Amino acid sequence: MRLNRILLSTALVVVALVIQVSVLSRLHLPGAVPDLLLLTVLALAMVYGHVGGALIGFGAGLLADLAPPADHAAGRYALVLCVIGYLAGLVKPETGRLRSASGPMAVVVVAALGSTLLYAGVGALVGDTAARHVGLSGLLFTAALYDLLLAPFVVPGIMALARRTDPDPLAEAGGASQGADISSGWLSSGTGLRIGDQRGALGGLKARARTRSVRVGRIKGVKRL
Repeated sequence: MRLNRILLSTALVVVALVIQVSVLSRLHLPGAVPDLLLLTVLALAMVYGHVGGALIGFGAGLLADLAPPADHAAGRYALVLCVIGYLAGLVKPETGRLRSASGPMAVVVVAALGSTLLYAGVGALVGDTAARHVGLSGLLFTAALYDLLLAPFVVPGIMALARRTDPDPLAEAGGASQGADISSGWLSSGTGLRIGDQRGALGGLKARARTRSVRVGRIKGVKRL
């Protein structure tokens, strides 16, 4: 990863973790806690791709595992966010631009459900059965609901900030080629001809004009005689 990506990702992850621990976790909402750290990883992964998403997810999850008041084994949430960041990065289009907001919102819902299930599954492997006592179905519903409500205020801003600080050359190249295609289509619209055909038609018109001028000259010469 580039240096500016590392610095921006680190700053955003630290801010998200501080807000989540000091504010969101103290709201005492029923069910799950709004996962601002997950939304930050998703937004960066959809801009930087699957490799960057996996690295950012692992670092963010490991920081959450070590930050107080963590009460679970270190590396558990790092594994979850690493997998989620990798899968979210696969959604990134080749041009680097998302055409609508429905795609990121669907990613948020799937990631909220997937991270809850994966976290509970890893916990079951290490002997943590807290999800069973709380109710897994309630956790899934509230996690998806809270993250979906919080996503419009977090994901677009982080994605815009990531693109502005680190513009994607593929997106710029895709925009330039798209502009060239639009301009060529605009030039050829209304005539039904392509640019090469238009040049050939112009050449034919010039040739006809020359033959007509030669004929006119001949006719004038005959009249003079």
